[in-house]
Amino acid sequence: MNTLIRKSFRPFLNSTIRASCRTFADVNINEKIDKIVKDNKVVVFMKGVPDAPRCGFSNAVVQIMRMHAVPYVSHDVLSDENLRQGIKEYSNWPTIPQVFINGEFVGGCDIMLQMHQSGELVEELKKVGIQSALLTAEQFKKEEKK
Repeated sequence: MNTLIRKSFRPFLNSTIRASCRTFADVNINEKIDKIVKDNKVVVFMKGVPDAPRCGFSNAVVQIMRMHAVPYVSHDVLSDENLRQGIKEYSNWPTIPQVFINGEFVGGCDIMLQMHQSGELVEELKKVGIQSALLTAEQFKKEEKK
């Protein structure tokens, strides 16, 4: 009888333990992401690393950051499946790359490209004390003409 009771509860216990472990892991990854995002002015969660992006969208974000000479911290989601899924839940955004400025989710590749093209990225960077290299180049050209 004791064996029968244990066998009947085993599926329940196993699924409960798995669910509680998953929840605990989710809390840990959310805390980890929250700390990363809040401790750095600019963070990019991407596929690959800046020197070797592993998707075209991540590469586009890296190129935008390089054009503006933005110092940023990057995290490779391909090296950590928990991070890859966790960042999507944290931001409520389904795709990678994801860019955060001053703790706020800005968007992915398409939004960064639009911000770059419209000049809005220069303004957002200025708000957090980062001067875009593109702005510096423009100012230099204006001073040269004087």
